Amino acid sequence: MTTALVTHADCLRHTTPDGHPERTERLAHVLHALEPLALQKVTAPEVTREALLRCHPETYVDAILAREPSSGITQIDGDTWMSPGSGRAALLGAGAAVKAVDLVLGGQVGNAFAAIRPPGHHAEKETPMGFCLFGNAAIAAKHALGAHGLHRVAVVDFDVHHGNGTQDILWDEDRALVITSQQMPLWPGTGAETETGPHDTIVNVPLPPDSDGAAMRKAYIDKVFPRLEAFAPELIIISAGFDAHRDDPLAQLNWDEEDFVWLTAELCAIAARTCGGRVVSTLEGGYDLTALAQCAKVHVQKLIEAAK
Repeated sequence: MTTALVTHADCLRHTTPDGHPERTERLAHVLHALEPLALQKVTAPEVTREALLRCHPETYVDAILAREPSSGITQIDGDTWMSPGSGRAALLGAGAAVKAVDLVLGGQVGNAFAAIRPPGHHAEKETPMGFCLFGNAAIAAKHALGAHGLHRVAVVDFDVHHGNGTQDILWDEDRALVITSQQMPLWPGTGAETETGPHDTIVNVPLPPDSDGAAMRKAYIDKVFPRLEAFAPELIIISAGFDAHRDDPLAQLNWDEEDFVWLTAELCAIAARTCGGRVVSTLEGGYDLTALAQCAKVHVQKLIEAAK
């Protein structure tokens, strides 16, 4: 089996102000790093209205798309902006995650990586924030449950910032296990261990500032992997943020490339034992361009190895 790379050039048309960390160059660097790899390249479609509305109210979707300016850029919250093309980029980002689910669950590929922007894991049901407009990983999870009839889907988010949007959207969904590790304290300020959800399907793993990959590995071995194995997901969705790297300018964790290699390999091994290796990964944060590109590359290399 192969690994799919699902992306679209129009994700590069979403522009932000000069100096903004979530910039076009992020995706360009990732795609350049992935170019030599043996991937099945798939052009992302726009997400369907049906898939969007499983996670966001229609009034929210319409309001977000209506905020797209005809020229220039407009600020829609403290650090989230839209430009001409941002609405389509956001629809393509969510569509890439959904297409990746379709490819993996349809048996056309072993696993898939959605290389997209804007990211999604901070977008709550009715609130854009943290560079995010639509909840890509949550939309993918709800699509797997609603359109494919799965009974158990796990989302694992290793971005350095808490995936508050994914948690908000899937809070009441007893068929979804949401596991997030994040630096704490750090923006957005959510993600305490006490946030477990009404069905005990939310698992938060706070990590202290200046902790390293060894601390992360222990936390995942002790707290994450046992919950994931016990849940026995039929699909694992990864919110793959690479901003826990020691060189990232927005946080203070000290992971290196080998930590992302280890974590990806371990998640793929659990997927092999529980769900036939079915993994969908979608790009979230990572703001040092060199670290982002290299960590995304080694992450996808591990997906390729796991799919063989």
